[in-house]
Amino acid sequence: MIAEKLMTSWHVAVAAEAIAASLFARCGIDVSVQYGADQPEYDLVVVRDDRVLKVSVKGSQDGSWGLTQSLLRNADYHSAIDAWLGRHKPRTVLCFVQFKGVALDEQPRVYLATPREVGDRLKATANGRGDTILYESHTWGLRAHAVGTSEKIPVSWRFRRERIDELLAEA
Repeated sequence: MIAEKLMTSWHVAVAAEAIAASLFARCGIDVSVQYGADQPEYDLVVVRDDRVLKVSVKGSQDGSWGLTQSLLRNADYHSAIDAWLGRHKPRTVLCFVQFKGVALDEQPRVYLATPREVGDRLKATANGRGDTILYESHTWGLRAHAVGTSEKIPVSWRFRRERIDELLAEA
């Protein structure tokens, strides 16, 4: 049975945060969990030596993450993305956890990106029109603005030790 069919949005968020914390810990990174639900900007703090990152964890079970829709006005996707970027402080990274198509005994797909990288990806979506949604992998249909084009999270964002090292070095 695929795990995604059993989870509410609350379960997705809790599972995503727990998986992110465990992956950082498996990489020898100190992890602190922010106390209290729905705290602004970040969920975890990860530390190695004197390097600190705030981590905002986003879980999904549908292959995408809605990020800027509450900021969208008059179909101006780029302005919504810029407003979203303005909410993120230096040393914040996003951790995207995807449960779509993942069985309970399998590890979900996990990605790490800076807000700037995510903003650039969102702005490039739909042939540069932009979008409020970050897609793991998506091809636009016949009625879409970007018909026939595809979106895909960069392979470089995959959760791995080298990616963590890159992000900590930038912190």
